[in-house]
Amino acid sequence: MKHAWTLISALVLAAPVWAKLPAPSDEAKAKSAEAAAKTAHGNKVADFQLCKSREKVATHYFKTAKSSGKTTTTPTATPACADPGAYVPATAVAAASPASPAANSAAPATPAAPSAAPAAAPAKKS
Repeated sequence: MKHAWTLISALVLAAPVWAKLPAPSDEAKAKSAEAAAKTAHGNKVADFQLCKSREKVATHYFKTAKSSGKTTTTPTATPACADPGAYVPATAVAAASPASPAANSAAPATPAAPSAAPAAAPAKKS
């Protein structure tokens, strides 16, 4: 009988947990999406910083190993570290883009004409 009362009281106390929550508002969904975008960008920045530090350590290792006469394998080529740039909120991206696809179809897309003169090479400092 003691266990029955424990079970009944546990069910009564747990009843509010089973209540269904209302659907989030559009504003709450937007805030959630913005937070997810910020987190994803932060992860990209962390990956970039890790990549740069790995390159620095590898460069130092191969430089010191070569100067000390240790035989090492040749470094394996890896993809360059991609800098994610500054965080741009989704609202700023949406404001910069046209409001509707119909606006894009009003003016036909024409490829840019190639310039007549090739771009000048930057001058080397002596």
